[in-house]
Amino acid sequence: MLTVDFHRLGLRPGDRVIDMGCGAGRHAFEMYRRGADVIAFDQDADELSDVSDLFAAMRDAGEVPDGAEADTKQGDALSLPFADEEFDRVVASEVLEHIPEDETAIAELVRVLRPGGTLAVTVPRWLPERICWALSDQYHEVEGGHVRIYTDDELVGKLTKAGLVHDGKDHAHGLHSPYWWLKCAVGVDNDQNRIVRAYHHVLVWDIMRTPGWSRLTRGAEKVLNPLIGKSTVLYLSKPA
Repeated sequence: MLTVDFHRLGLRPGDRVIDMGCGAGRHAFEMYRRGADVIAFDQDADELSDVSDLFAAMRDAGEVPDGAEADTKQGDALSLPFADEEFDRVVASEVLEHIPEDETAIAELVRVLRPGGTLAVTVPRWLPERICWALSDQYHEVEGGHVRIYTDDELVGKLTKAGLVHDGKDHAHGLHSPYWWLKCAVGVDNDQNRIVRAYHHVLVWDIMRTPGWSRLTRGAEKVLNPLIGKSTVLYLSKPA
């Protein structure tokens, strides 16, 4: 389930890219599959171990173009262990809302991006996130949880203040907002609720692209994304 549109990001084979706060690696895997040289960066060593194993499995299965490389790196988003202007593309998906010192993290993303390079930042969208917070404290009051809710203007302002140019915006995962509202209403950990379980099956069918269901869910998301898309996606560039 990808949040970033790599065509809009301008990703090309051979680009050196960093997926900052990669988590389980969904964007890192897709960029590797497209022929980029990928660094999956995170502070969670266990997650990075799983990502590294899947990178190796992808290579062994012949799923990546010849010459493409991928590696993992553990570290702190506030002090990235990379040289200035090292990367052609930067992805930071669903990360900044977890970081109290977000402007420091943004400055680091800008520092490691080369002039002329592009960056994609995604965060939870204001309205769907505000509803989740209103329905459940448990949703966000956890270790490492969300520390803020961004408005689009606030985040664009912080990114452009750091020296980036805002090139466009999108919204994604419209089907996921009602699912999380339901979970917040019945209890975030209550996975046995019948309505939540049924909705989860729909999302799994969508991710697995089950024939028939895929056309239905893609159509529903196309309608819902502008209205209640769970994520805001910003595309930016660093002036040459």
